[in-house]
Amino acid sequence: MQGCQPYKVDNPVQPQAHSTRTLTAFSYLGHMKYLLISITLLFCGSAAAQVNTTLIHNVWLMDGSGKPAVKSAVRIQGKLIKDTGNLTALPGETVINGNGMILAPGFIDSHSHHYSDLKKNPDALPAINQGITTIVVGQDGHSLPMDTLAAFLQRRPVAINIASYTGHSTLRENSMGEKDLFRTATEQETTQMKDALAAELKKGSLGLSTGLEYEEGFYSSKQEVLTLAKVAAAQNARYISHIRSEDITLDDAVDEIIEIGRQTGMPVQLSHIKIALKNRWKTADSFLKKLEAARKAGIDITADVYPYTFWNSTLRVLFPKRDYENPESAQFAVTQLFDPAASVLAEYAPHPAYKGKTISAIAKERNETEAQTLMNLIRMAAAFDAAHPNYAGGIEAIVAQSMHEEDVTRFILWPHANICSDGYRGGHPRGVGAFPRVLARYVRERKLLTWEEAIYKMTLLSAKHVGLSRRGVIAKDYYADLVLIDPATVEDKADIRNPQALSAGILKVWVNGILVFQEHKGTGYYPGQILKRIE
Repeated sequence: MQGCQPYKVDNPVQPQAHSTRTLTAFSYLGHMKYLLISITLLFCGSAAAQVNTTLIHNVWLMDGSGKPAVKSAVRIQGKLIKDTGNLTALPGETVINGNGMILAPGFIDSHSHHYSDLKKNPDALPAINQGITTIVVGQDGHSLPMDTLAAFLQRRPVAINIASYTGHSTLRENSMGEKDLFRTATEQETTQMKDALAAELKKGSLGLSTGLEYEEGFYSSKQEVLTLAKVAAAQNARYISHIRSEDITLDDAVDEIIEIGRQTGMPVQLSHIKIALKNRWKTADSFLKKLEAARKAGIDITADVYPYTFWNSTLRVLFPKRDYENPESAQFAVTQLFDPAASVLAEYAPHPAYKGKTISAIAKERNETEAQTLMNLIRMAAAFDAAHPNYAGGIEAIVAQSMHEEDVTRFILWPHANICSDGYRGGHPRGVGAFPRVLARYVRERKLLTWEEAIYKMTLLSAKHVGLSRRGVIAKDYYADLVLIDPATVEDKADIRNPQALSAGILKVWVNGILVFQEHKGTGYYPGQILKRIE
């Protein structure tokens, strides 16, 4: 017996116009329905302590703390974990045999863009199929108001939990205007941003996020960012940053986030840590020594990382000096910042036939050098944007080969790096496969991490880094976000050519005690909640 299930939202009935007589009849029926619901709730309430529980037994429990796995069972009651250990099934209890698989806390994706797909696909399948039960959004400087997120979940329940930062670029757009961002903010505009940030933090925002490599945030001064960071620090919030450069001025960009941590005293996190300059590949160890030195000096600096050597962003970030018409900069990009023969356009509205092709293939088709093609693609995208100001889709995006596996591995192994996807449905395979890829490649195949270490990096460490309470650990009175994993088959299946292929080996996923994924598909239940900053 499953007990009293949450409402399963498939096709909500919309209100229609009716006559007064019909409405009177509806009113009577409504009272009867209310009475029946009240009786049902009374019954469920009295029975909940006895039968409205689920027992998951015969599992290797990896509780998220990094401690060795134990053969155990877990009992769920409502949204919470009621007990763990050597448990016996209660009369009438739902019992699930884990068949000796791994039961872990649901994964927390500390840098996610999956929210963009939830309106059309509330099952959150790209995230849920990886074992992700909480997505942290508001990344790279862009966010929605906390009230907007809460209202969305009221209108359209979803299968996954959502937490959010407040974006610096969004604050700038609201204060300075969307078309006037290529400058530093005035004192008055900065004050407006401070007030708006403070208001969002009081509503549960995790902190301030920046996307300083993107044009919306690139022209901000270091003082502007520091001023806003101090507002977040005053409310015991956090700072997360896509730093100003991941290539030619990487050192300066890292110095900036370290200085923010030093002056504010709050935790600061590097988003999707990487080295994206070919001449600096295989220098991850020296990079990490700098971060460790900062930590020894009392600065709580951490990072998140995804397990790929290629990223997904706009073509324009390939021009660190923002000189899009400079042939020398274009040539530097194709030789030092990405591999044009292995980098694919994920979106290209001006010429849809280019989607899915490499920059080298497009250059050959256009009878141009790769550098010329890069400049022309940016030029055409800008013209398209100007001609279609209300265009709803993405205009251009590239999945660019840009990192070395040795560096990626070192970052994944760093004790203060948690796993993220930085993903969404489509474009980059990380959107559906990042977490299973770590388990398959770095745990099972290469044995660089134990299962317990990897799961810790996906659960409790992530919860600590973003500031979420009662998530990321399987323990009494923690929320029942859980994932059942087959260690022999868990694996990512997506690649650049097929970026939406679902992963294997994630058997079941629970969010707030409700089973939301099994047999490689969603169950149709949507128990996701808005999660707020630890007070």
